[in-house]
Amino acid sequence: MKLNYKQYSTAGEPLLILHGLFGSLGNWGWHSRELAKHFAVTGLDLRNHGGSPHSDDMDYQCMANDVLEFMDDHRIERCHLLGHSMGGKVAMQLALQAPQRVDHLIVADIAPVQYKGEHDSIFDGLLAIDLASIGSRNEADQMLVKYEEDELVRQFLLTNLVKNPEGGFQWRINLPVLRASYAKLRDKPVGGVFDGPVLFVKGALSNYITEKHREEILQSFPRAKIKIIMHTGHWLHAEKPQTFYRIVHNFLNPDATSPDSAIEEL
Repeated sequence: MKLNYKQYSTAGEPLLILHGLFGSLGNWGWHSRELAKHFAVTGLDLRNHGGSPHSDDMDYQCMANDVLEFMDDHRIERCHLLGHSMGGKVAMQLALQAPQRVDHLIVADIAPVQYKGEHDSIFDGLLAIDLASIGSRNEADQMLVKYEEDELVRQFLLTNLVKNPEGGFQWRINLPVLRASYAKLRDKPVGGVFDGPVLFVKGALSNYITEKHREEILQSFPRAKIKIIMHTGHWLHAEKPQTFYRIVHNFLNPDATSPDSAIEEL
């Protein structure tokens, strides 16, 4: 599959950035532009998201293969990978099945484990929006608030609601397939071992990475380190962008370390 992408720079070592569930490359615009000062940064829309094609197939192996196809098409032999949540699992899957193609791996607030369903109410809410009857995103928001109280989360979700050229609104995400594939998206990456440098970044207020996950992390990524950003949740890159940027930059540039009191290690 030919993924939609945005090239932020061409100078430096290649760095690919992968968004999470319901997201798009635009969610990482600030980080992409900042990191582009030092790396050849490309943001990708994963399949069934953003401007990328839709498909009935949706699992981590096929998503990792999409990224590998992008690398082949653009003659990227090896790259740094940064992925958040679902995108983090895609990045881990790629590193496990094609370790020779990955230099440094950065995983934002997700572990290589199977999770319980935490998005069922969001799916219910998005599918409950009557696209034929709404005239604005505000009307959609009023429907969605019954299922999701957090206004910032609703605003993020509704970035996927776009105008239909023929009138009205449509979802740019492939919502039915995402719902049908949700069990696969909760699953863990599979494959061998990636023994390259790996950094997991956890939001202190998030439960997606916990102490009990350490053993499973090290089984697949024996050189992994885990850093914690204090006073942040799952959306750590948006809540503390400067701190998250420094962590990533320092990991990829070990000679440019700058300590931060907002960071701890797990």
